[in-house]
Amino acid sequence: MSLYPVMLHGEGIVAVVVGGGAVATRKALGLLEAGATVRVVALRPSDALRAAAADPRLRLEARAFAPDDLDGATLVVAATDDAAVNGEVARRAGERGLLVNVADRPDAGTFSTAAVHRAGRLVVAVGAGGVPTAAARVRDLIAARLDARYADAIERLAAVRTRLLGGGDADAWRRAAAELTGPDFAAAVESGTFAERVRQWG
Repeated sequence: MSLYPVMLHGEGIVAVVVGGGAVATRKALGLLEAGATVRVVALRPSDALRAAAADPRLRLEARAFAPDDLDGATLVVAATDDAAVNGEVARRAGERGLLVNVADRPDAGTFSTAAVHRAGRLVVAVGAGGVPTAAARVRDLIAARLDARYADAIERLAAVRTRLLGGGDADAWRRAAAELTGPDFAAAVESGTFAERVRQWG
């Protein structure tokens, strides 16, 4: 299975998650964290999902899946413990041309989810050939290095980019980006000298 990785803008997503167990909960909460509006349909929603329903962006329906649950959806996650239900969700989503992830059979959907590390605006996603435990292990190795120092560096870079491009100086941003994210970027971040380098750009 060949993959084409993308980063979706969470605020523009309406996600439907079918299922209420540990996997469905993790996927629903991850979508919520990314800024998506999430509808969860589950016969037996987890306590964590019930608690998350306090967020107005998450709507919880404690019942069986119905085809019209997909109305208005951007993407769909089929994550029940019933393969037949997951298959039905995938089929209905496919008929509508929706992106769909099937938790127990990634090859039956149109997208796979990744093991994700977040450090502020920095987001790293790892896939490992359908082996989530391996993806999580690699993700953790990356996370051990890409810590709060990198979150701060990315925040500073984003501020410089916004200021320069907002002022109409695209050439200055290209020069700044080339200098600040050159081969010594990681060394500067990890040595604590990156903030001073950014200050030179105002």
